[in-house]
Amino acid sequence: MLRFLTAGESHGPAEVAILEGIPAGLTLSVKHIQLELEKRRGGAGRGGRGKIETDKVEILSGVRFGKTIGSPIALLVKNNDFINWQTKMSQDDIEESEKQKIKITNPRPGHADLPGVQKYGFDDIRNVLERASARETVMRVAVGAVAKRLLLEFGIKISSHTLQIGKVKLEEKDYSFYQVEKSFENDPELRCIDANTAQKMKNAILTAIKNRDSLGGIVEIIAHNVPPGLGSYAHWDRRLDGKITQILMSIPSVKAIEIGNGIDIASEYGSMTHDEIFFEKGKYMRKSNRAGGIEGGISNGEDIVCRVYHKPISTLGNPLKTVDIATKEKTVATIERSDVCIVPRAGVIAEACIALVLADSFLEKFGADSLRDVKYSFERYNK
Repeated sequence: MLRFLTAGESHGPAEVAILEGIPAGLTLSVKHIQLELEKRRGGAGRGGRGKIETDKVEILSGVRFGKTIGSPIALLVKNNDFINWQTKMSQDDIEESEKQKIKITNPRPGHADLPGVQKYGFDDIRNVLERASARETVMRVAVGAVAKRLLLEFGIKISSHTLQIGKVKLEEKDYSFYQVEKSFENDPELRCIDANTAQKMKNAILTAIKNRDSLGGIVEIIAHNVPPGLGSYAHWDRRLDGKITQILMSIPSVKAIEIGNGIDIASEYGSMTHDEIFFEKGKYMRKSNRAGGIEGGISNGEDIVCRVYHKPISTLGNPLKTVDIATKEKTVATIERSDVCIVPRAGVIAEACIALVLADSFLEKFGADSLRDVKYSFERYNK
């Protein structure tokens, strides 16, 4: 079983993670993880934080001589900006007068601010927003990079691209995994396959910046060469589509998930919905993939295709109306440093999350203590 835990506040000293369950013998180094973190850092619509943080990862345990050793892998990414936040994020007690000066009491509509203080009984919203921040996803990308390394040993690749930003949408078309895989290399700013659409997306982001507003959108993730048989129909919590949906929905700003053509086929007849089965070149296959690679909670051997719908970021330069939790008076929401649009980087986060789920399901079926034994089990299954 593969599992991970992250910890850290947005402006605290560091973000940390522990990943447990990676078998011994996997080649792993800082550069493998750093490559994914670099993808997360860039892109259009990035706020000022991206210019400060370098997101340099450190491996603290679980790796020796460039190989995993079967013990938990501990990772650390220091927050460079913490030097400017040592009073506001002090772990030691400070004067009450200082606390009152830095207290935040104006919750942002659409954020965890108000539900968070109601849940925990806080009178300072910073206690909520520091952990609810998408800064936490830096560690998901880090542990997801390790999961990607494991999956790559078995030919499984995961890539993503931008489908929509605001009202600008990529025209409906079937794209090959190769095209999607090249989207970041060809367009690191928007990560959109079509250059004309990418320019329109960029213009939409520039308009949002000018209007001190924010934009959401849609990213598509494709997992390629996934073997059939991952997941289960027997138990609700082991269904592969359920596990993928849960982890993707936990990404800040995500409001909906689609697997395959899930939205469109809801209005179609069954004859126009399901993927007919053929047997060619010694294996079962489909000539369409409306199911998105998952049937009955189990991977069917086709590409796993997911679309992730992101709402616009909750922090606005022209803040919305809210209520001061201290005085209960009408006011406007607090303004925290934030991105204008997360979508160009969101695919990297979603890739990491899907990699973690697929690696967990893969090890559930083929798992062993060493990579050698996992490969033996996988090869025997393929035969």
